[in-house]
Amino acid sequence: MAVNFSESKTKENLMRAFAGESQARNRYTIAAEKARHAGMYTIADIFTYTAEQERAHAERFYELLSSVSGETIFIDGGYPVDAQESLAELMRAAEHNEKEEFEDVYPAFAEIAKKEGFFEAASAFMQIAEIEHTHQKRFAEVAKMLEENQYYAEAEEGKWICTNCGHIHEGKAAPKVCPVCRHEQGYFLPYTMAPYKEKE
Repeated sequence: MAVNFSESKTKENLMRAFAGESQARNRYTIAAEKARHAGMYTIADIFTYTAEQERAHAERFYELLSSVSGETIFIDGGYPVDAQESLAELMRAAEHNEKEEFEDVYPAFAEIAKKEGFFEAASAFMQIAEIEHTHQKRFAEVAKMLEENQYYAEAEEGKWICTNCGHIHEGKAAPKVCPVCRHEQGYFLPYTMAPYKEKE
């Protein structure tokens, strides 16, 4: 049954989602800085890349609130504090948060939006939930590599790409220094995660 947007739960849920995505962006930006300080620049890039997508999600939810521009929306909600020291732990925390959005939060918000007659908002919640699922899987994959010390090494043979110059290295470990551009190991990305790799 359609309701007035200004009196709807969907309005509040859009603001909750905007707040959550905005905070996720900042958490990932802070995590990226930790990774940079640790000399793990491609880990920092993964956090920054995801942070920018969270900004885009926040912007979409904010757009859907444009009809109440000038209004202050009071919401309650719980938001995580992820101040873990290790990068693997930060990845696992991010994985957990993305999983909650994908499995619980956004599907529930979408259902409410549909019941209230706000189908564009319902669609946005579900589409963004699917993206959060992609984020969840990416964080899980990287966390596993870090936990098993396989981000820069493989038991058998592996491939890594230097994100500074594009050199592709094959072997059991990424080199400590890129033989082409002389950038340190932190610039190497497991080739399986390279965005523009050639087809195998």
